[in-house]
Amino acid sequence: MHTADAAADAAATASRAATTATATATATATTATGSVATATSTTTASVPASAPTATGSVATATASAPTAPPTTTASVPASAPAATGSATASVATGGVAAPGPLLPRPRAAGRPRFPLVATDLDGTLLRGDLTVSPRTRAALARVRAAGARHLVVTGRPAASCREFLVAIGYRGLAVCGQGAQLYDASADRLLVSASLDRELARSVVERAEEALGAGPLELAVVTAAPENRFLVTARFTDRMRPEWGRVEREELWAAPIEKVLMRHRTVQDELVAAAVERAGAGEVAVTHSEKGMIEVLPAGTDKAAGLRLAADRMGFTPAETIAFGDMPNDIPLLGWAGYGVAMGNAHPDLLVVADEVAPSHEEDGVAVVLERLFTHA
Repeated sequence: MHTADAAADAAATASRAATTATATATATATTATGSVATATSTTTASVPASAPTATGSVATATASAPTAPPTTTASVPASAPAATGSATASVATGGVAAPGPLLPRPRAAGRPRFPLVATDLDGTLLRGDLTVSPRTRAALARVRAAGARHLVVTGRPAASCREFLVAIGYRGLAVCGQGAQLYDASADRLLVSASLDRELARSVVERAEEALGAGPLELAVVTAAPENRFLVTARFTDRMRPEWGRVEREELWAAPIEKVLMRHRTVQDELVAAAVERAGAGEVAVTHSEKGMIEVLPAGTDKAAGLRLAADRMGFTPAETIAFGDMPNDIPLLGWAGYGVAMGNAHPDLLVVADEVAPSHEEDGVAVVLERLFTHA
């Protein structure tokens, strides 16, 4: 969870070792805007400069100059990093890697330790009644007053989490759909959305049912954006909501989908998840998002991919990020962040990877930690 600073230090060391006493080089670039990097050399030299890209890979650029002119300027295009997240995502990050080490930004006086606060919604920021407590609202206001940003990272599709974001006056980017969607809450607009191949999804379900040998799974799907309708089979839930649609099993595959949700009333969640992972054979992503619920998503989709994409656009690194979650689908979220907090009500698998365990969501655990970190805000 703390690889960003080590990568930056390694890049800086390599750059210093490559520069000789008789050759100097400067390199500038603006990764956020995708500008072209420029290198200047005063004598004959070839100076490699490398930097980690937004996705953790390394892009390398070399600038060289002939011996005749005393000063020669060469334009060096910076390489663009690969798109983050699912291969089916419709929008890439748009960033570029700069020659020269990308060192951590200096910590100014009064700058918060974690200027990016990433939180899950259900079981984390939201109480059991799906509200955000006054204490947690006050803690989030303290975060904003300190100049830090709050980023929601939720398994809910954008259409399902919009009401909760509006209720707390949320602005800016949000990561939705387990990382498959990047949503601009201020403009009510999806920037990125990934879809799941329907035939592949149906095949994975059938193979998982065969492997379990315990009868059919109860299924639901989230249809493709922007509608993101929730369609369920008859026995998927005992608490049908008015906005959901009840359909026959074959109707689940009638229109493009973003994910499949499944549950079995007698088989443990962990066994269902294991069977689905074996059936998917790496062609899909499988996550456990809440008790009694297993999700199937496009390959490469998880909360870490979504958080990385949003953080890159906002200009934050893992080391600058604190993340809060409660279920196994939050393991990648806490793993990417520099500091991970599990709620007191969290699944045991998340508790073992967290840096800290906060009080439960019913006890305002997020607020307890934020109040400590942002004491002077």
